[in-house]
Amino acid sequence: MDILTRYDHGIYAIDSGFDRPLRNAVHLLVEAGHAALIDSANNGSVPRVMAVLEHLGIAPEQVDYLIATHVHLDHAGGVGALLGQLPQAKLVVHPRGARHMTEPSRLIASTVEVYGPRAAAEMYGEILPVAGQRLIETHHGMELQLSGRKLTFLDTPGHARHHHSIVDGRSGHIFAGDTFGLSYRECDRDGRCFIFPSTTPVQFDPPALHRSVDLLASYQPEAIYVTHYSLVTDIPRLTDDLHRLIDAHVDVALSARGAADRQQRLVAGVADLLRGEAERQGWMLAGEAVLSLFKPDVELNAQGLAAWLDATAE
Repeated sequence: MDILTRYDHGIYAIDSGFDRPLRNAVHLLVEAGHAALIDSANNGSVPRVMAVLEHLGIAPEQVDYLIATHVHLDHAGGVGALLGQLPQAKLVVHPRGARHMTEPSRLIASTVEVYGPRAAAEMYGEILPVAGQRLIETHHGMELQLSGRKLTFLDTPGHARHHHSIVDGRSGHIFAGDTFGLSYRECDRDGRCFIFPSTTPVQFDPPALHRSVDLLASYQPEAIYVTHYSLVTDIPRLTDDLHRLIDAHVDVALSARGAADRQQRLVAGVADLLRGEAERQGWMLAGEAVLSLFKPDVELNAQGLAAWLDATAE
């Protein structure tokens, strides 16, 4: 299947189809006749996920867990619809995000605030609530077993307070959602991947994000899987780049504080960072091509910086 990428250790990436190809991955773990899905993307992604399970010979009742790295709707908008197709699966979610899964009205409202009502409806459709008895709330260091395969959950705020990451005990790899940034495969050059922070609204917290990135790196994983998009390696190099670029985002925000045209300055500043990083590191895409690819992310990063400025205003 052209929407499926197969890795070692029973790990797969499913191209969810959300927004564009290769933007948003749903990850799948398969172990001894049991499976776990990590993130759901939106409602429109559910048929793709189910088609992949059928293609791999995995019956719906063999899926034990649907894990939401966090409850932003590009990661968890399809959770309710997908659980409706997976009769045995439990939703595994950060405790700060659990209430938004059982009662999604505030989550929907915040999404409408970011995108507007029309765009939010087009992107996500109807967000279905999840019954409380199907939830498992995590805590830092908690472990679950997938047919004997240990999954360890780490509290990793900074991108969002309701974000956790998952250490896979079989491979030693980590599923990091948005905590470890964005890395689109179109930018790779000669097998070398690159990274850019995700500072989307409304809970960007630079010190917390620095700590979370260091926590993930401390496990010395050979690979990390990010939602946007999937496998990255050479983690020490990417860790250093993330720290530098998080600080650069903060500098962009502080330089725009108090300006009448603050939002325009923030967008322009994030775009300059992106363009400069592509040129500095020799990304396969640069200039206007890289700005076009990252256009939604530039806008969202700028909005997240604005929210952080408002939250930290004296």
